[in-house]
Amino acid sequence: MTAMAVEGAPADLRVGALVLRPVRPDDYPFLRSVYREVRRPELAASGWTEQEMDAFCDAQFTLQDRHYRAHYPYARYFVIELEGVRIGRLYLSDGPDLLALMEVSLSVRRRGQGHGTQLVRWVTQQADATGRRARLFVEPDNPAKRLYERLGFVDSEIQGAYMKMFREPQPVNTAQTTAQTTGQAAAPAPLNRD
Repeated sequence: MTAMAVEGAPADLRVGALVLRPVRPDDYPFLRSVYREVRRPELAASGWTEQEMDAFCDAQFTLQDRHYRAHYPYARYFVIELEGVRIGRLYLSDGPDLLALMEVSLSVRRRGQGHGTQLVRWVTQQADATGRRARLFVEPDNPAKRLYERLGFVDSEIQGAYMKMFREPQPVNTAQTTAQTTGQAAAPAPLNRD
């Protein structure tokens, strides 16, 4: 497997205290560990050993990575850092008409601290600033779905095990007003779009 940084991607982006930087080859062990943490709860009832769960997760991670790279030509792959420490991953498809949140995952120790909300809000600000729809997929029973709904995403259709959700772009002044009332920076750090 090759780890590819997207050509033309910025060195890093700041989202509040968080830094988004392109994935490097040496990030793959960390990315696999975050993927395992995300999948561990659903696999707990499988009866598999730790080694079997890890092997399954590693295979699934590899397949997911290949799928994303094959089907998302506008993808940007970021590691999320806080104070120089890797805490998760954020993958976006930065297309001309659509900004798709492909993946946002945080390590278990960093969940429930508002980082996910901050990142999804930043994605919506990026979409608003460029007049694009935002899209994501989520399992219908995932608690994060309520967050997405609060941020303006609406159900579109079920695709496999996932609900496809869209958010229409909001006028920039509305996004700035929302940002000001939530304490977020009104002008989002722009994505480097080539």
